[in-house]
Amino acid sequence: MSSISSSQRVVSGMRASGKLHLGHYHGVIKNWIELQHEYDCFFFVADLHGLTTHYEDPAIIKASMHDMVIDWLAAGLNPGQATIFVQSHVPQHAELHLNLSMITPLSWLERVPTYKDQQEKLKDKDLGTYGFLGYPLLQSADVLIYRAGLVPVGEDQVPHIELTREIARRFNHIYGREPGYENEAAAAIARMGKKNVKLFNKLQKSYMEQGDQQALEMGKALIESQANLNTEARELLLGFIEGGGKIILPEPEALLTKTPKFPGLDGQKMSKSYDNTITLRDTPTEVDQKVRTMPTDPARVRLTDPGEPTKCPVWDLHKIYSDAGVQDWVQNGCRKASIGCLDCKKPLIDKINAELSPIRELAEELIAKPSVVKNILIEGAERAREVASSTMEDVRDAMGLNY
Repeated sequence: MSSISSSQRVVSGMRASGKLHLGHYHGVIKNWIELQHEYDCFFFVADLHGLTTHYEDPAIIKASMHDMVIDWLAAGLNPGQATIFVQSHVPQHAELHLNLSMITPLSWLERVPTYKDQQEKLKDKDLGTYGFLGYPLLQSADVLIYRAGLVPVGEDQVPHIELTREIARRFNHIYGREPGYENEAAAAIARMGKKNVKLFNKLQKSYMEQGDQQALEMGKALIESQANLNTEARELLLGFIEGGGKIILPEPEALLTKTPKFPGLDGQKMSKSYDNTITLRDTPTEVDQKVRTMPTDPARVRLTDPGEPTKCPVWDLHKIYSDAGVQDWVQNGCRKASIGCLDCKKPLIDKINAELSPIRELAEELIAKPSVVKNILIEGAERAREVASSTMEDVRDAMGLNY
């Protein structure tokens, strides 16, 4: 295992989707920038994940990957503090994914909330593939291959971390047993009586195969209720029902992060699919044009018509970029019709351009030196492979694949 404690390691990835916009910056990248100063961070381009929905047109991934990494670096990710690489350049991701697929029940993958949600949203794509069904397992491999202790996610991604924990627990239970552990557990279970043995086995199966937390709690209660079990036997069975064993793959924790809904130019969530974005490399003229043409409160047909800021998409951006004084000016001016909509937008244009100016400048430097980005990814992949190789050595040993 790496000399770095797994509790101090953070792993996160992003699909290659081209130039990043302000929603990416405020929702993910700024958090990564803070984490790189506190933890041993691994940030990767999730190109294999991109294939789960774009397998028929992989050129999209190749074309956008370089742009995305440039945006990461220009926004403040530092290759001297974080390991930055491309997922497919570290084949151990795919190897661990395959190994874990041998022990992962289908029911675990089918109950991931985003599985059916994405199928519904992407009806125009043929997603009846194992790759799409198994992408949560690949996510688990992405984390477990580095024995990460923390994974920064929003609340909607917590089920993916829970799945990862269950898979790690199941792997450790199957392959991390000490000699005689199984026999000792079987002997302790037999002392519970035929009826309770049958119930215990049923509850353990429900937990280990389906992640049924209620079954786990019922199993623990059953163990505690057995008067003919001594303390040592109870502790043995409490560990056994949870999948106890040698820790080969540590269970990661979700590092909950604030991922606010960053407003797009039309008031919806900022997204390329809605064509309502400001990218990190938009020129001052482009930012000016996009903000100036944003829709406003429809009640303000004429300059003299009073408006209501809470009904205007521009106000949502003011809540992010403007201080209390400017916000008061906007609210009073809009409601009293003492300022026009273009007046209201001007401070936003200035703030956004001020935020993007250093990012644009560094991005231009990186574009002019493609070898810099290439070398960062090569060096990042080398370090990632070194850590991943250590994990796979232990995994192969545990699974009897070390011949």
